[in-house]
Amino acid sequence: MKRLRVALIAGGISGEREVSMKSGDAVEKALDPSKYEVKRYDPRDDIELLLKDRNNTDLALILLHGRYGEDGSMQGLLDLLGVSYVGSGVLGSAMAMNKRIAKSVFRAEGLLVAEDVLIFKDAPYSTDGIINRLGASTVVKPVSEGSSIGVAICHSKEELLRGIESAFCHDREILVERFLEGKELTCCVLGNKTLEALPVIEIVPNPQYAFFDYQAKYTPGATIEICPARITQAQTLEAQSCAMKAHKALQCRDWSRTDMILSDNKVYVLETNTIPGMTETSLVPLAARTAGMTFPQLVDRLIGLCLERSKQ
Repeated sequence: MKRLRVALIAGGISGEREVSMKSGDAVEKALDPSKYEVKRYDPRDDIELLLKDRNNTDLALILLHGRYGEDGSMQGLLDLLGVSYVGSGVLGSAMAMNKRIAKSVFRAEGLLVAEDVLIFKDAPYSTDGIINRLGASTVVKPVSEGSSIGVAICHSKEELLRGIESAFCHDREILVERFLEGKELTCCVLGNKTLEALPVIEIVPNPQYAFFDYQAKYTPGATIEICPARITQAQTLEAQSCAMKAHKALQCRDWSRTDMILSDNKVYVLETNTIPGMTETSLVPLAARTAGMTFPQLVDRLIGLCLERSKQ
């Protein structure tokens, strides 16, 4: 049987390069050499080679996280080259990557989101005004970063000011959100026309971490991930429904992972990741495992979804 020629794209130049490389290593190991002929590309060094090899590529597996990989940039390049790829297209990737736009889409879909204030670099803002509107406890987020890079939880005016200044090192647009106390949940969705929500995961960071930040996400043992989550069946169904609605509203393809907070018995959507982590400590493989899928089977499923969609 002829092997499928897969371009495995990992690395890149975003702040999540290291995580992307680890995702690439794990997926490359999971790809069955009897079914796939794999060639790996790092966009930092191999763009010209990727262009040269476009006619010898059946499908691309993008494992870039953050800017220039998860924001529609690589997707647009592959579209121009005529190369099919696993995951969301340019529009879905760009909308999901921009937290401000994604939240607008979520609101239009009727999903609950945290109240927020948008501020811009080099434009005046009032920390007192923000606190008066959102309360003393807030979350500061760069609009277009992933893996919680630049995110800070603030419980005072001084912390808010420091958090904003730090976040502006990563982006020119900042969202300051009302802090929601509750259980951190995440849910992976697979599919296109027919969607499947995998078991919901509950994330419990160790006390040394304020929340599920970059270090907590990628340090083994830094968090406890409980799958299925310790929530009621009704709450599970609601979280899965929210994840599928977010996937559909953002026009995601093949797979996504939506992060949520269960607060006061209500599910609030935080963000949707169009290229979730696929490292040894990542959440999607855990959810798939709970659903009865091995890591290689998960990768096969993603490739199968792409091939199925490309034929339509």
